[in-house]
Amino acid sequence: MNEYLECLRSVIRDIGPQAVAVSGGVDSMTLAVVAHRELEEDVRMLHAVSPAVPGDASERVRDYAGRMGWRLEVIDAGEFADPGYISNPHDRCLYCKTNLYSAMARIVDCALVSGTNSDDLRDYRPGLEAASRHGVRHPFIEAGMAKDAVRAVARELALSDLAELPASPCLSSRVETGIRIDPGVLGAIYRAEKLIRRALAPETARCRIRSAAIVIELDPQSMAAMDAVTAGNLRHEVGELLSAAGIHHPVSFECYRMGSAFQRPADGP
Repeated sequence: MNEYLECLRSVIRDIGPQAVAVSGGVDSMTLAVVAHRELEEDVRMLHAVSPAVPGDASERVRDYAGRMGWRLEVIDAGEFADPGYISNPHDRCLYCKTNLYSAMARIVDCALVSGTNSDDLRDYRPGLEAASRHGVRHPFIEAGMAKDAVRAVARELALSDLAELPASPCLSSRVETGIRIDPGVLGAIYRAEKLIRRALAPETARCRIRSAAIVIELDPQSMAAMDAVTAGNLRHEVGELLSAAGIHHPVSFECYRMGSAFQRPADGP
């Protein structure tokens, strides 16, 4: 038996009745599976939908809920009504998570939990401040689990589709800090990334919106394997998708860099 799984189960039982913020990624989905098996009717799953949430993530949550009998409630966290979020400052995630946890707290009377893992503590995560303000607990952190441990638990539970699921942060993370968040642009980004995955089947793909460019970021292997014809077709098709959403920048390719659209205040323009 995976020792992390036993520790995680103990943490979940210690927390007691809880509501899990389920985004559709490997972390929150794995947490939801374990929490449901431990607590059954004493756990609720809350999934927030918005233009920033990839459609396939919402489909995954609904599919699991139907197959596993989760008590799922789909909510609108309301971040797109928050000017602080729309303006896309360096701490946009603080506004996002503040809206999310406030919405959750209004409809449940139990502990709120998230799929944050210990690797997240090494990065700039302003959303963790919002979690702290709302008393949100992080079972993976309490169990000493990093991302690799979460994936190992998913494999232990035969959740192979989750264990190998690539990271897919919210669509707003593709928009450079300071550029206003527009729902239509996010929809175009989502469609562009699906197009890229169909064409290349890359390990990693991001469509970034910069101040003067649309940048397709790919893992090095996919960059090396892409021929000139495919690259030209993708430039044209991605450019058309974003142009229809009001973004008329040239399209270029770069190797993937995590969080490359994010600029801290000291980073400059």
